[in-house]
Amino acid sequence: PVPTPALSFAVVEKGLAGGVMITASHNPPEYNGVKFKPEYGGSATEEITKAIEARLPANPPDFSPAEVPTLPIREAYLEKIRQAVDLRLIRRAPLFPIVDAMYGSAQGYLATILRELRLPHIAIRSGYDPLFGGKKPEPIAENMGPLKAVIRGLRGRVRGRIIVGLVTDGDGDRAAGMDEQGQFLNTHCTASLLLWHLFHNRKIKGPILKSFALTDMVGKIAEEAGVPCQEIKIGFKWAVEGLVTKNAVFAGEESGGYGYSWHLPERDGILSNLLLLELVATEGKPLSALVEELFSRFGPHYYSRRDLLLPNRLEIAEKLRKNPPDGLAGHRVVKIEDLDGLKLRFPRGWLLLRASGTEPILRLYCEMDDPAEVQKVLDEAENLVKGGLL
Repeated sequence: PVPTPALSFAVVEKGLAGGVMITASHNPPEYNGVKFKPEYGGSATEEITKAIEARLPANPPDFSPAEVPTLPIREAYLEKIRQAVDLRLIRRAPLFPIVDAMYGSAQGYLATILRELRLPHIAIRSGYDPLFGGKKPEPIAENMGPLKAVIRGLRGRVRGRIIVGLVTDGDGDRAAGMDEQGQFLNTHCTASLLLWHLFHNRKIKGPILKSFALTDMVGKIAEEAGVPCQEIKIGFKWAVEGLVTKNAVFAGEESGGYGYSWHLPERDGILSNLLLLELVATEGKPLSALVEELFSRFGPHYYSRRDLLLPNRLEIAEKLRKNPPDGLAGHRVVKIEDLDGLKLRFPRGWLLLRASGTEPILRLYCEMDDPAEVQKVLDEAENLVKGGLL
């Protein structure tokens, strides 16, 4: 098995018509399905997926067994990754990475590079397990118990080196981090750190794309840098055009997918993790300190998400759209946005309510300047939704 970004690389590098990835991505194993990568290597646009769906027959055609040739792409992809970051800088830095592959197909990729650099490191959840250890391989806080346990177990035992937790999802296109104290860096903090690093350390500056559910902090970073920040619908297919044309240097989404037009027009969790290492090596500071510096500069941004299992999610979402509340948990609504779902903006943050397009779930996303307020807003929103008052 190979991670999705390696497949995308092979499509572009070999000039192929497309690539097919069989994966459940960051979902539970029963969601195993197909990702199609067109000739440009990125997510298929809606136009392409609709054309494919229209050609699918009601009954699959007969077929004859045939030999499928094997195309070795691992080493060529790793070489592209090696060229995308400053490995000498990372090698010289006093780092101690802990790599959590979540039993996904990216396992071994980061570890290979770290071994080449002779950096001390630990790899966890790196065996092949089709059930992903009983957890869906999504880089969110509730799935990070094993990584947190390892990092906290190392406290006081690793001296003179900065511990950095690195996470990839089931098919390796998403990433997240964990600091030296065992605190999970949610995907919003990760996106903000990556963007800051690109702009200020790598001097890669240009327009960016952010999904409707991603933190406002990336927009503030772009504004300070004097570059445009365009908000797009949720789903990386909406970022493809900007990355393919290279009009955008970075695209980020709430689920932990980050793409770079100067690399591939696709999310790459392996590269994103190496960029986090490069950031820590450049600054000589742990992730916790780097997040605090961002909060000091752009204000505190705390976030959480809740997934509500609701078979009638579409009906509820429509009801919300027609009759949105004018406030929640003592925070008045000052603006309503509906690019993709319903976003209620407050003076101190926002709440987004959105029905999943693939699961019977209504998602509540919330960002505020105080973690306690995040939970209060989510609690009240959940009570209203489940009580049928929205």
